[in-house]
Amino acid sequence: MLNDVADDVYEAAFDPERWPRVIDKISLRSGAESGGMMVFDRIRPIKSLATGRSAELWAKVSEAGYWKADRRIPFFFANPLSGFVVADEYFSPDIAQDETAMVGRTLGLDQQVGTIIPMPTGELVVFILNRLREDGRFDPSVIGTLNRLHPHFARSAYLAARLGMERAHSAVSALQALGVPAAVLSGKGRVMANNALIQDVSETLVPLAFGGLGLARPAANKLLQEALAAAQGDPEAAARSIPVPAEAGRPAMIVHVVPLQRSASDIFSGATTLVAAVTVNASRLVPSLQVLMSLFDLTPAEMKLAAVLAQGLSLQEAALQSGIQMTTARTHLDRIFRKTGTSRQGQLVALLKGTQLL
Repeated sequence: MLNDVADDVYEAAFDPERWPRVIDKISLRSGAESGGMMVFDRIRPIKSLATGRSAELWAKVSEAGYWKADRRIPFFFANPLSGFVVADEYFSPDIAQDETAMVGRTLGLDQQVGTIIPMPTGELVVFILNRLREDGRFDPSVIGTLNRLHPHFARSAYLAARLGMERAHSAVSALQALGVPAAVLSGKGRVMANNALIQDVSETLVPLAFGGLGLARPAANKLLQEALAAAQGDPEAAARSIPVPAEAGRPAMIVHVVPLQRSASDIFSGATTLVAAVTVNASRLVPSLQVLMSLFDLTPAEMKLAAVLAQGLSLQEAALQSGIQMTTARTHLDRIFRKTGTSRQGQLVALLKGTQLL
């Protein structure tokens, strides 16, 4: 029934866009209405991909936060499995009829089969198939057929995860060739890969517990952690840049947090965020107005004044060139200082010129 699906499973490891078609193909041939894959960090879901009513089920369960009290993953740790099982036969009755099952019934779903595959990186991959209530129970032969596919699922997931690691290493290596210290972080906020130049800025970019990354200055670190959380939760989040003023012999830096855009189907890629540190160098060119505005969230008026100041003019000269009063220029400058984390005009000019590299 599913003999030709193994090839599709391996192809999806290299081309994540194929996963929805693979899930639909397996669902159709096994008599399921739909299916899905979820990746968990212990009990916390970090990525998912589902089709049909399974996608609706997962969206409702996630929105309601039922996963926070979910007992299925802890049950798996206490009762390991190696293959596909029928949910209401594997789980204890109280777990098999939990909130997730109740939501599924409201969508017309009933019996569920699935498997849980531990990954070498520590995550768990859950693959499920949901059958419509009106269609009755799965044919018993389906489990045997799916179990013949189980090794292929496990190898495919491992291959996809390894490919993600290779892409992460390639990214930081490329930036090292450009002289940029960089690291790639996973959805759990852990450093997956970094280049040797990170050691050169280790007094600014510091390691945190559980493989995390932080900034030595508390105010800048708060901005960094907020940016990382946003990037990990949303692969389409905007890139952010965090100014780090010079201190105690350490040069001023700009730390760029760039969400790694990827296919929505690429759930096995652990890499979510690129962090790159650029040391301020006053000899660099002044960046464009658009770059200044996007990096530091400047208003058009603040952006215009900042660009003029970056040319080396005094505030009075900049106000005259911008066609504004000195009082207005001072107000704009105060706001620019706050947004860029600087306190002196010379420091601001150096910071603005240092944004050019990325």
